[in-house]
Amino acid sequence: MTREELIAQIVAKRSFLCVGLDTDVRKLPPHIMDEENPMLSFNRAIIDATEPSAVAFKPNVAFYESMGSYGMKVLEETIDYIKDKYPHMLVIADGKRGDIGNTGALYARAYFEHFHADGITVAPYMGEDSVKPFLAYSDKWVVLLALTSNDGSKDFQMQKNDHGEYFFESVIRTSQEWGDKEHLMYVVGATHPEWLERIRAIAPDHFLLVPGIGAQGGDFDAIVSAGMTTECGLLVNASRSIIYASNGERFAEAAHNEAEAVRLKMERALISKGII
Repeated sequence: MTREELIAQIVAKRSFLCVGLDTDVRKLPPHIMDEENPMLSFNRAIIDATEPSAVAFKPNVAFYESMGSYGMKVLEETIDYIKDKYPHMLVIADGKRGDIGNTGALYARAYFEHFHADGITVAPYMGEDSVKPFLAYSDKWVVLLALTSNDGSKDFQMQKNDHGEYFFESVIRTSQEWGDKEHLMYVVGATHPEWLERIRAIAPDHFLLVPGIGAQGGDFDAIVSAGMTTECGLLVNASRSIIYASNGERFAEAAHNEAEAVRLKMERALISKGII
C-alpha cells in the first residue's frame, strides 16, 4: 500500500485506527474453543467486526510464534484472509525484527514475500545495514522503533549524546538518510505524547504508528494535538481494549462497538484539523 492509498483510506473511512491482533489463546471466549481452529475463527470474527472502523491491522507475531507451527499457520491464514476479503487494509506484522546481512534479508523475505504483510516493525539498534534489507522492498513499509511505551525505554532511548540529542531523536534523524516518508514510519508510544512535538520537528511528514491508547492508557487528545499533520500522519493502535472488549458469545459485536467509538473520536479530530 502506498502512502497516497493509506491517506485515501483515512479520508474515506474517517479513521486512523489500527487494530492490533494480539490473539492469546488463553483469553479467547470459551465458546470459540469448540471451533476447529479457535485462533483463526476469533481473528476472522474480529477482522469482520472492526474493519468498517479501521484502516489497518497489526498482528503481533509473538502471539503466533508462542503457539509453534500452529500459530504461524494461523498468522499466515489471518493475513491471507485480510488480503482476500479487505485488500484495501494495511497489514503491519509487528515482529520487531532487525539483523544484518542475509539474516535481515530473509526476515524481509519471510514477512513481505511469504506472509504478504504491507509493513513490519523493525528495531534499529544494529544500524543502517540491519534496516536496509527491509527498505529494499519499494512497495512495503518499514515501521522503525523510535520511542516506545515501556518503562525500560529510558535505559537507552532517553539517553543524550554529546550534542544534547536524545538517542530516539538520533534514530529518527539518521534513519531519514536511509528511507523517505513514502516507505518509513516510526513507532512512538502513546504514553509519551509530550515528546511528539520534538519528534515532529525532526520528522514533520512521516507517519507515526502510536500504540498504547487503550489498555495502556495513552492520552488520545494529546497525541492528536502534537502529532497530527495536514495529511493526518498518524496510525493509532488499540489491541486488547478492542479485541477483548467482551469474553462472551457476542465478543465480535463488542469489538465492533469499541472500535467504532474510537473511530468517532478520530473522525472529530480529522474534522477539527480540516482533513475531512
